[in-house]
Amino acid sequence: MTKTVNLAVLGAGLIGKRHVEHIISEPEAELYAIVDPSPDSKELAAVKSVKWYPNFAAMIAEGKPDGIIVATPNQMHVANGNEAIAAGVPALIEKPIADDLGEGLKLVEAGEKAGVAILTGHHRRHNPMIQRAKSIIEQGRLGRIVAVHGFFWLMKPDDYFDVPWRREVGAGPVLLNLIHDVDLLRYLCGEVEAVQAFQSNAVRNYPVDETTVVILRFANGALGTINVSDTVVGPWSWEQTTGENPVYPRTDQTCYHIGGTHGSLSVPRLELWSNEVKRSWWDSFKVERHVAPDNDPLRLQIQQFCKVIRGQEKPLVSGREGLMTLKVIDAVKRAASSGELVRIDHQML
Repeated sequence: MTKTVNLAVLGAGLIGKRHVEHIISEPEAELYAIVDPSPDSKELAAVKSVKWYPNFAAMIAEGKPDGIIVATPNQMHVANGNEAIAAGVPALIEKPIADDLGEGLKLVEAGEKAGVAILTGHHRRHNPMIQRAKSIIEQGRLGRIVAVHGFFWLMKPDDYFDVPWRREVGAGPVLLNLIHDVDLLRYLCGEVEAVQAFQSNAVRNYPVDETTVVILRFANGALGTINVSDTVVGPWSWEQTTGENPVYPRTDQTCYHIGGTHGSLSVPRLELWSNEVKRSWWDSFKVERHVAPDNDPLRLQIQQFCKVIRGQEKPLVSGREGLMTLKVIDAVKRAASSGELVRIDHQML
């Protein structure tokens, strides 16, 4: 029998509560504790019949879980991660792994030096549909990737911004949403070496960004664009095309298109377009529709975290991988601010 892995959840907000439910329903894991100072989290722990602690130190004073999921606000990720490393507890840290690249690098290096696994919560990589898309690309079915386009168009309602921090710089769709899309395009298409970007907040006029257009130059020569806005009524976003999170209405549209010299692939529909006989704009098309298992990537992420803790697998998304994605997002923000091309030196990580 495989040993059950005891996992604590640090931070019981929206995503923390989802982690709690997935751990409870996962046979390989057991919910060790909920760690959050709020009265609501204490009540949640009572309902789930698990231990509750106001902070990490209070938990460690009584005992140690096998691993911890850090789902606290972004600015607390580094401090919480360092607490886990000091206690020798592997940590899965929600994206972004840090709100500062330098501090994030120190965190990752500390984990590597101590031999404590640090993972980043880019759970979408675990989606079987993304794994199928990556397999199609790696099989060479697209030929050489030339162009990529990603959509994130949806409308965040007015009451979403009743929470003050959501109207402030740093809370816009670039850091909260686009970071997922950038991570997946890096995973599918290769490293990004330079970006340009333009940004607008012309609709709501809050200090926070609301619409951003990004040009990406990949190290393999491919070029890409991402168009992200949370003020457009439209069906083209990961949330609304994949059905990954049931709280969003699902559409039959796509959010990514990946084009190569032998074919093009749409995501999440996994439609592979190629010519029947000869690669030519005069030749007719054939369309292959690929299918992937419908399995919750948050659940799969927890399963993999358990395997990492047991030493059976390496992280699919390590802390260093999370930093690489964060570095691209940082470049996007700097490019949007300056209007200039920003080159990314990944050797600094």
